[in-house]
Amino acid sequence: MAQRINQNNVRRVKVVVIIALIAILLYFVDFLFGRHVNSVDEYQALMDGFGIWGPVILTIFQAFQVVFPVVPGYLGCIAGAISFGTWTGFICNYIGISSGSIAAYFLARRYGEDLVTALFSERLYNKWKAKIEAKKSYDVFLFVATLLPLFPDDFLCYFSGMMKMDRKRFIWIIILGKPWCILAYSLIFGMI
Repeated sequence: MAQRINQNNVRRVKVVVIIALIAILLYFVDFLFGRHVNSVDEYQALMDGFGIWGPVILTIFQAFQVVFPVVPGYLGCIAGAISFGTWTGFICNYIGISSGSIAAYFLARRYGEDLVTALFSERLYNKWKAKIEAKKSYDVFLFVATLLPLFPDDFLCYFSGMMKMDRKRFIWIIILGKPWCILAYSLIFGMI
């Protein structure tokens, strides 16, 4: 049985996350402009200066943005590919997004509908709930959704946990479905 969760607390955490992301973004913009970065090559050299911590932070950010969905994941994929190149960006994005997706699934299994409705709008929840209930095979739908860009993947990860989808099946869908869209972003934006 799902544990009860205080929706106001979840909303407060979302606000704190948004404020923190805005503060980090402002710091990062100030950091870049203070260094007079004028090209992608200069930017990448600057990112290389962070050593292993740059990719680690990207990986953690990508996991975090799935669990607290306030920033679209594709922005992190683009930033990762531009910052660290095609392959390092891909690996960091894939590990981060997959880890966050699996964490979201287990959070929804534990806390249920209270958490999902606190994180996502009621309109989005009702819209996708109706669409999903009309599908004959949710597993196939989820796999296709993970392959395609601009699907509400974060929501679907939470929804999968809430509907008690088999955990092994869910994890395999994430492992096999997530890399393709992330790889496409990495190939396109890693060449910039």
